[in-house]
Amino acid sequence: MSGGDGLRILVVEDEALIALELQCLLEDLGHVIAGVAASSAEAIELGRATSPDIALVDIHLIDGPTGVEVARILSLDPRTSVVFMTANDKRIPADFAGALGVIAKPYSERAVAGALRYVAAIRAGGQPEPHGSDGFRPASEGVAEDALWSQKPWGGARP
Repeated sequence: MSGGDGLRILVVEDEALIALELQCLLEDLGHVIAGVAASSAEAIELGRATSPDIALVDIHLIDGPTGVEVARILSLDPRTSVVFMTANDKRIPADFAGALGVIAKPYSERAVAGALRYVAAIRAGGQPEPHGSDGFRPASEGVAEDALWSQKPWGGARP
């Protein structure tokens, strides 16, 4: 995606360096940053004020493990799709709190780009193909059984 095709993305991340790195990556991929939030209150306020296309939400924010509640609230707006970014997917509920998937931390450019393509396809009414996006797992695949899910190949069926 480039130019006017970029998505408006809200970054919900309390680690300043990670947020900055993610902003740069998203801009390099041709997307627009709608805002950056470090706390749940800030994320909800920015989400309501900017109506981003996508919110990338960390589970653990400056005010604690509040990212799940942020996802639930932001996903109520049909204009906003939510994707978790976390190193601890065990905190994600079975219903994914309305999120479309999860990107494993530490993330790669490939995982972020694959997740954004997947979400863009869903938003366009298409049937996205999640395979080939190492480090991104759609909500339809459920919560991982172990902490090594990001290292498993995506090409085959889950055990």
